[in-house]
Amino acid sequence: MPATLGRCPQQPTSASQQKGPPVTQAWLNRIGTAVPPHDIHAAFIDFGRDTIADWHKRLLFDRMARLADIEHRYAIFEPGPLPRDTILDAAGFYRRGAFPSTAARMAQYEPHALHLALRAIQALDADTSRITHLVVASCTGFTAPGLDFQVMRAAGLPDATHRTIVGFMGCFAAVNALKVASQIVLADAAARVLVVNVELSSLHLQEEFQDVPKMLSFLLFGDGASAALVTAEPHGIALGRFQVAVIPRSADLITWHIADTGFLMHLSGQVPGRIRRWLAEHGPTLLPPQHPALWAVHAGGRSILDAVQQGLYLSPDALRFSRAVLRNHGNMSSATLMFVLNAILNDEDARGPGLAMAFGPGLTVETFAFERP
Repeated sequence: MPATLGRCPQQPTSASQQKGPPVTQAWLNRIGTAVPPHDIHAAFIDFGRDTIADWHKRLLFDRMARLADIEHRYAIFEPGPLPRDTILDAAGFYRRGAFPSTAARMAQYEPHALHLALRAIQALDADTSRITHLVVASCTGFTAPGLDFQVMRAAGLPDATHRTIVGFMGCFAAVNALKVASQIVLADAAARVLVVNVELSSLHLQEEFQDVPKMLSFLLFGDGASAALVTAEPHGIALGRFQVAVIPRSADLITWHIADTGFLMHLSGQVPGRIRRWLAEHGPTLLPPQHPALWAVHAGGRSILDAVQQGLYLSPDALRFSRAVLRNHGNMSSATLMFVLNAILNDEDARGPGLAMAFGPGLTVETFAFERP
């Protein structure tokens, strides 16, 4: 039998192959975040007011925009000059009557996703030469070699870095990415896991401007990226038990399909009510032994946060970190929860046991307990 059968020849020895002692705790040490330079929220609201023809629908859109509790959302596209009756963005990517194909959108995803990921990694300020594992989560674009490979090369990670992509899972993918990182560290105390979330939702605008529910979903989403370091080093946030559940008879409430002109989002107005009722009945099973002093809930929208607050009977300020992220950035899909956790890490007074929670297609509920010493 050849000596190389069953193993890769000339494979370099990484730090993770020299396993440390067993550990029982993985730590989210720190997080870096990044958003594109263009604040599009006010411009999009103005566009909606000018574009929706039916005045009843226009009043509804205006009312929902006021109630959204979002002040800023950022995108890779700069709003175009007025009037935006033909060209919507400064680069002319979105043109009325000739919206770009999925191929054109993916051609934009590749460079912009990498650029935003590198900015988040730079903000993380970690020694990338010591990274042993890379976990990348994204649901807004695809390419091969993937974003994991591109990040590895551009950020200076070793070629021997173990790479994993958590793809197309939607808003709860941050929990899955951290779950993978936690399991890696629990298996190998020497592991240093870089977790990157990148979402460019602005690439998937659809020309359905008379459909108010569609316009309201466009009103929620922005672009963003995060980079986090997960190791066995005891500082930051201690990652606890991960749990997952599926709300029955809800698979059609959140969908995300690849079409000829980008990815098509369906976000049913029934989602908040289903979450609220399910949490009221099943929420206690998700709670850690110590009642959470800190809550990191995916800021999917004001109605989602209201549903969690009401379903779990939380105090008005319990979701303050999530509401602040929603107000300042909107819903950045999988990156959003990482922004919330970063806000907790940046608050010296935010201490004690916590619970993180995110929702996505399924309708899936992903949670994990944590502790900020």
